[in-house]
Amino acid sequence: MPDATPPTDADHVPSPDQGGTHRDRGKKKPIHPVRRAILRGLAIVMPPLLTIVLFIWAWTMIDGYVLRPIESGLNFVIRQVIMDVEEGIPDDVPLSQVFVNKDGATLPLTNLLKAPMPRNEIPRQVRSMGARLVMLRRGPNAYAATGQNQWIPLHVYERVEKSPGDLLLDRANAESIYRRYIAIEYLPRWRVIPVFLVLFIGVLYFLGKFVALGIGRFAWSSVEGIIFRLPVVRNVYSSVKQVTDFVFSEQEVQFTRVVAVQYPRQGIWSLGFVTGESMLDIRSAANEPILSVLMPTSPMPATGFTISVRRSETIDLDLTIDEAIQFIVSCGVVVPPHQMPGKLEALPAPQSE
Repeated sequence: MPDATPPTDADHVPSPDQGGTHRDRGKKKPIHPVRRAILRGLAIVMPPLLTIVLFIWAWTMIDGYVLRPIESGLNFVIRQVIMDVEEGIPDDVPLSQVFVNKDGATLPLTNLLKAPMPRNEIPRQVRSMGARLVMLRRGPNAYAATGQNQWIPLHVYERVEKSPGDLLLDRANAESIYRRYIAIEYLPRWRVIPVFLVLFIGVLYFLGKFVALGIGRFAWSSVEGIIFRLPVVRNVYSSVKQVTDFVFSEQEVQFTRVVAVQYPRQGIWSLGFVTGESMLDIRSAANEPILSVLMPTSPMPATGFTISVRRSETIDLDLTIDEAIQFIVSCGVVVPPHQMPGKLEALPAPQSE
């Protein structure tokens, strides 16, 4: 016969595999000290780190899309002015004026050539002999042979030879060597970046002054009118313009106070910023004062929407604008000390029937 003894309380004690009692499952597991220390360290490091990353991203964008194209343009202009290139050994230069630098010694070319050969084959033959540098002397000027059978001034070649960067001199042509020479001689980064920043800020200043004038405002409005007529570009431009206007606009939304509104339905309270009185027609229909309230969204209070609500349906909160923004950004985690509720008492375990 089965045992008819009624079960006692000890028979209902849950095993560890069963997850413990209701009270045990309701308790929050304490955070390990190591994990707590790591989280605190992240809370300290992440804000400055993200700020640095943001500035690096901004500079990378300016460097790639503004500074480098300007450097390339200046390099091209300077190259057209100073570039001095000879193609092959000129016919009017006797071979006795051509010298070869081999093993640190400068030797006449005629001493190395065993047999006559076409002039355009001489540089290749010299390189096959293991010569490091071929020089062409024309009066007081000295020229060095490049890997593409071109001749450039010796001082240009030697300057690039000391700092070639990613350039392979044995295979580079005269244009590539000159491009590198101008970059290190006329346009070094330590000189270009400060000048660029000064000019860039100056251009922004004068552009802002120009747009503030009547003719400048008209010209910019005309340009934007053309942009807004382009089918695909206008959608992207309008979205970007809304963000930049919000970030860089001098006109700031003036918040008068922080209120709580039952929104989006009764029983749900949301924080809002009062921006002023609403429209007269709404006030007349409601027959009482109406407030315009900006309802920010978490965790980005810079975005949100505006509602018109009866003043009697709002509750003024003892919060500053900064405290309200901190509350919204933290999704309700950061509560001002004077608004901190008392600790909730532990809920009793449910009674078994």
